[in-house]
Amino acid sequence: MVYGTSGEQVAPVAPGPSRFATPTPRPPLFFREDWRQPGGFDASTDFDPSFPITPAAVTNPALELLVYDPSAQRIREYAKNPPPGSLARDWIGTSCIILAGYNQNPPPTQVVHGEPSDPPNLWTGVCGPVAVTLRHKNSYANLTGLAKMRWITRVSGFHVVRPLVKLADGTWLVGDHMTGGDRPGAGNGASTDFLESELSFATVHWLRLDISRVVTRGTWVEKPDFSRVDEIGFADLLPGTGHGWGGFVNVGRIEVFGWPVPR
Repeated sequence: MVYGTSGEQVAPVAPGPSRFATPTPRPPLFFREDWRQPGGFDASTDFDPSFPITPAAVTNPALELLVYDPSAQRIREYAKNPPPGSLARDWIGTSCIILAGYNQNPPPTQVVHGEPSDPPNLWTGVCGPVAVTLRHKNSYANLTGLAKMRWITRVSGFHVVRPLVKLADGTWLVGDHMTGGDRPGAGNGASTDFLESELSFATVHWLRLDISRVVTRGTWVEKPDFSRVDEIGFADLLPGTGHGWGGFVNVGRIEVFGWPVPR
């Protein structure tokens, strides 16, 4: 009880509304994948690190790599008769995705292809439309609110890197966000180097994806439920032109910020 100057009891004043805004909670890092070259660098030879990707490229033991390559059933055929722009060694794996870049320590000073500073990355140059995702073995991702993805990419030609998710109910969605080149704005030509960028899932518009063909279907999906996302990754919806500059994407480190939801 509060007393006034005359000794009379005065009722306490109820607190008014807070003058401060309630901060929106920011999600933690859900996962990070840097990729790695499983083999060592041999400076005494014409070493080229570019070979079909395998699960050994994944550095995070909590993650599973999944590649959706509609042309995978033709790999044996391509190994015998490589399509224009590709090499026989591009087809010794189980998909068209090539692991490129360097992660040796110390880094190489001279390389046969690319730049010594190129980070380990996934390259789509010999692919048709293709998609790659990462799946957390123990948790779904809650990608609502301020959830976001940050990645390092490089693109050539009119290719762009698009975000891709698989919801817990099996729905595949690909976003209209286009990570593109050097000039301001999205999806606007080749980039001369690997660039870091990020996107907010809440601001992306989404179309359904037929994952068997990696093509879009239908019209915009209104208010998709991102509270339980099973797989997260990227799609390149254009066919690649092969080795050399022309048309491809490179995707290096991927970071996803969201809340874990037990499976």
